[in-house]
Formats: sequence, structure tokens, C-alpha cells
Amino acid sequence: MLQIVMTFKNHCLKWVVCALLPGLFCTNPATADPYPLEYWALRDVVSRVQVSPDGSRLALMRIMARDANPVLEVYDASNFDKEPFRLNADPMEIIWYWWAGEQDIVVSFRQRVRTRIDGFNQGVYEYKLALLDVKKEEIEQFREVNPQFENLLPNKPDKAIISFNPGGDKGIEKIDEAFRPRAYYELDLEKETKKLLVQGKLTLGQVEFDADGRPWAARGFDISKNEFIWYIRRTGAGGWEEIHRRHEDSFETFEIEGFDPDKADTLLVTATNGRDKAALWEFNINSKSFGEMIYGRNDVDVAGVRRHSNPWTDQDTIVGVAYSTDKPHVEYFNAIEGATYAQLEGLIPDAHDLRITSRSKDGNTLTVYNSGPHDPGTYYLIKDGALKTVGGKQPMLKSEALADVRYINYKARDGRTIYGFITLPKGDPPFPTVVLPHGGPFVSETIGYDEWGQVLANNGYLVLQPQYRGSLNYGLDYYMAAFKESGQGGYSMQDDKDDGALYLVKEGLADPDRLAMFGWSYGGYAALVAAARSPQIYQCVVAGAAVSDTLMQVGYYSRLLRGASEMEQINMWRDSISPIDVVGQVNVPILLIHGSVDQRVPPMHVRKYVDKLEKYNKPHKFVELDGADHFSNTLFYDHQLKLYESLIGFLQKDCGPGGL
Repeated sequence: MLQIVMTFKNHCLKWVVCALLPGLFCTNPATADPYPLEYWALRDVVSRVQVSPDGSRLALMRIMARDANPVLEVYDASNFDKEPFRLNADPMEIIWYWWAGEQDIVVSFRQRVRTRIDGFNQGVYEYKLALLDVKKEEIEQFREVNPQFENLLPNKPDKAIISFNPGGDKGIEKIDEAFRPRAYYELDLEKETKKLLVQGKLTLGQVEFDADGRPWAARGFDISKNEFIWYIRRTGAGGWEEIHRRHEDSFETFEIEGFDPDKADTLLVTATNGRDKAALWEFNINSKSFGEMIYGRNDVDVAGVRRHSNPWTDQDTIVGVAYSTDKPHVEYFNAIEGATYAQLEGLIPDAHDLRITSRSKDGNTLTVYNSGPHDPGTYYLIKDGALKTVGGKQPMLKSEALADVRYINYKARDGRTIYGFITLPKGDPPFPTVVLPHGGPFVSETIGYDEWGQVLANNGYLVLQPQYRGSLNYGLDYYMAAFKESGQGGYSMQDDKDDGALYLVKEGLADPDRLAMFGWSYGGYAALVAAARSPQIYQCVVAGAAVSDTLMQVGYYSRLLRGASEMEQINMWRDSISPIDVVGQVNVPILLIHGSVDQRVPPMHVRKYVDKLEKYNKPHKFVELDGADHFSNTLFYDHQLKLYESLIGFLQKDCGPGGL
């Protein structure tokens, strides 16, 4: 039974960072020495800092002890010394919240209700929402389990949009998960009543709402023609208007971003539209055709748009276009927003990936968040013209002790240019080096502050994070090269990783006799493949949450595949190397790490692989993270400490004859 039990603590609690780590010195070690791994294992100490709509209150989530869950704190934004209001949700965990009014906060909770996964993508948690009245110090939970919070309605106080998937997975066969019909409701936060707005269906299943709660854009699927459909509902119109179709076999992209602020009948969309790289385009809803390309690049895709920093007054206003190379960048259309961000970048230390995360309705009070290679994440408050530091996610880690990150490119053996990021440890090269491929594999990765990369660099390792072919952000050809002709897992995708390591050796940065690979999910798969490659360039590998049997993994979700997604997954994994089939060729020590309740890569993968390693008498270690799922937000302090101790200990002692 899913329950919320609330306790309120109104007495003053002095915040002392050292309380997180009893038994350790409160002061930081000398920057020449690695930080204790306990520092890195901490979950985010401060997170989700937001001001109320009137700017009078500031809320945040804070972890008070290393093995504790977050509490929600609400401060007087003009006086941080005044005793805050605190909410603890034990035995549930507060995972998110939103200001819904001047004194009302919608809070999202989760609770572990099972000890074992309930099937692929069926984890051990369930979720609930509740409404907290800060002034009255009262909380009321909503009845529904596992709701999806869509958005607040700035023009309708005390209202919000939520959605449910009433039928679950039942009756849905061979259709993209994103198009499972949802029912959308306007929720009255005070009365806890809801009004049906849109009953989703397959032909019209993904709905966007404006600040008034009016459905204005939607997406669906025409199963008779195997086509995706995009719709618009104009202001004052009674029904939906189809504006665009795309066959399910197409890999072209089309994403409605919003209306052009200067042209009433024109949308701004992110799309490829015949290009290799996605760009931002005009799209006329009368002629149902593309217009001018607003912004496009030849090196990377447009990642989307930046919206106005004040959602209470300008929720739907687009102010810029975003892309990522060495870091996230925004080209601003709105001069005031652009100037505001430029000023903030000049004020905030180590500015890298900077966002205004909340703002009062009058625009005068705002919170700002920055993260980057030298900032694990810091929150600031601007009020009454003054900039104040609220707190950091990882206050034990100091800027000067963190490592530089560089954006590089190199040639793969077939001549393709591959992009990547290197994190440089202190000291002089050549360094022992860890290749750290991202999961996915079909995702986009931009490195700002990357904890795993920083942990390794802090312990003396150069880290390469290759954006191997198949990675998103570099165009359709780059992405489709992983599977278009045949699956390249273990072949050219693996070459891209190895060639990056060899490039660093050639540049004098990496020691050729001290190379390793560490990855999670697909990255773990790549590490298992690396362990069986010949000629061997690595001294060991570390495989976290690794896919060991590719056909078994695809079998979990193959019924939901069709069109382009089916071509991507089936082409990729039908031909790629499956690690379980090449265990006999493993020629380096392996460390395996896996969560006991991993719903995305079920533990059967590691069990089967360990059995085969033992059959062939291959050197290995296996570390199970009890209660951990696949995702980082299920890795608690004890999980992360065990992960880091196992990783660093294995690299130092068991990686090759003398350790890495």
C-alpha cells in the first residue's frame, strides 16, 4: 500500500556539511591528493532551488545526512537567518516539487513498494503527488498513483495539468511507447477535483497545453497508413487541424517548438527537412509547408529552443535557439534575455552551463543555477539587486581541485571524424587513461560537470568520453552509420573508442601500457566487447549494468518496435557482437557492477555472463549494488561509495600486472 507519512520540523537545524561525513576531517584535503571517495558518494546536498511567484519565499531540497532522503525547506527569501519551514516525507522520498501559487507547492514523492522488479521497465517504485500549503503547514495527497505532472497554468491560479495512462500496457502491441494514449485533466489543487480536458487516443495521443490550459498542439499515429501526424488547434477553433505527416520508416525529425512571436500563422519547428543536421525552421500552418531556415549549423544539430526565463508571464515565448559543442550554447533572438544571461555569465564564478531556474512574476527576484567542469552545481538568488549564493550540490568539492575538460576530435581508422571530451588530471602526461563511453547508445552527450569523469581524474586518470558513431547531435549520417548497413556494435563503433585511446597515446597524453575502459549500460556492453578484442590495447575493463546478451535484451521490448525504431534496434543488434558469445576470447581482467533491481538491463544479464566467465576460468570480480536500479537517481550514498571503492580499487590493484 502506497502511503505518505509527513513530519514537520519547525525547530532550527544548523546546517553543517561535516555532519554528512562523520569520522572524516571537515577540512578538504590538499588539492594534490585525491578527495576521499566518501565526498564523491554524497547525493546532491542542495537541489531544486525555486522562488515563489511573488518572490517572498525560497524553497529548496536538502539532504541533511549522508544516508538520508531530501527534506523540503522553505525560507523567507529576504532573510535566510530566519527559521525555515521543513517537510520530511519519511517513509516516502521527496523527488521534485513546483510552486503552484504564492503559498502552495505541488510535491512529488516516490516509495519503494517491491523488493524485485516487476518485469522489463517495471521498477520497484510507485509515485504520488500532494499539495503543500506552506502558510497553513498542511498537506493533502491526491488519490491517484503514478500520475504524470504536465505543467502549471500561470493564468489559472491553483490549477495544473496532469495525465494518466488508464489502460497501462494492456492492448497496446507493436506501437511506440510514446503513443500510448493518455487522459489529460485540469486539476484543482485546492479542491482536489479534476476535469477531463482531452481523452487521448492513438491517432491523437501527445498533447501540449498553453498557459491557460488550452490544448494547442498534439501528435498521433495513423495505423492504417503507418504515419505519424502533427496537429494544431488554433485559438478560438473548435477542433484539431492536421499540419504534417511523416512515414514511420523515415528518420527525418520534426518537433514543434511553438509559435513564431512575430508571425501569427507560423510555427517554429526543429527539423532536418532534407538536411543532415537538424535546424530551426519556420513552418506555415496555412500552407502546411516549411518556410525560411531560421538557424542551422554544419557541425552539430540544433538541440531545440530556449524559452523566456519568466514562465509566469511568458511561458510560451521562445527567446533563442540552442546547440551543443564544447558546452551548451544559445543564440538569442530576444535582446533583453540575451543581455541578462551575458551579465550573469560575467558575475558567476566558473560560468559554463548557466540557467535561470525560477523567477517571480514581477521579474525582480530570480534563482540561477550553474554547473561545469569546475562547478558541480551551484544555486544563486538575485533579490533586491543583490546576488547571493544559496548552496551547492557538492559543497565538499572545490573548484581548484576539479579537472579541466577539453572538446576534441580525431580520425577513426576508416577516416570518419569522431568527436569527444577529455578530462585532464593534475600532473604531467602521459597519464593512465580510462575510456568512458556513454550509454544509449543513441543519445546526445555534452560534458559539463561529469561526476564519473571527475572522480577518475581526481585519482590521476585521464578520461576520454568518445562520441562514437551512433551518438546523436552530429547529424543523421553520423547516427545512422551505427546500423544503416549492419549493426556496428563491436565493429566500427568499437573502433571509434579504441582509436580515441590510440590518438591520445600518439599525442603523448595517454600511457599505452595503462589503458582501461569503464562504461554503464551500453557503455558496459562496450567494455565487455573490449575485454575480448584482439589485438588488445586495454589492461582491464569495468562493465556497469552491462548488456551481455543483445538478443535477450531486444526481446524484452521488440513487440513495441516498428518503423524507424525497429530498423534502428533490429539492424543494430542482429549483427553486432553479443558479449555472451565471445566470453572465451576474454583476455583481460573484468570488474562487473550491477544493481539488484535493474529494470532496464535486468540482472539476468550479469548472472549469465558471470556463469560463462567461471566456465572459461576468466579473471573477474562481481559487485552487486543491493536495491539499485539502472538509473543514477536510484544510486544512494552506500551504492555510490561501493561503486567508487570497487572501481578505483580495481583499477589500482587488479588492472594488469601492476595496476593502472
